[in-house]
Amino acid sequence: MDQAQTRAERRALNQRRHAEQRQQAQQDRGPRGVAELWWDQARAIARARAEGGDETAWNDLATTLANYCDRYSR
Repeated sequence: MDQAQTRAERRALNQRRHAEQRQQAQQDRGPRGVAELWWDQARAIARARAEGGDETAWNDLATTLANYCDRYSR
């Protein structure tokens, strides 16, 4: 590893590697694993947007999930 690499850069690289490994493991599980990846991604996006003062993503996610549940719970 390059000595000039900062602690933040190393952390970011490790996070990306971990995310890639997790993504591959979830994809190997098939549709259920892929759905879990999307769920995690959706929550992360909504959380980040809310931290910036925008609750729109949470509202949109809630609406999307309500529509999904309505469609498949019948």
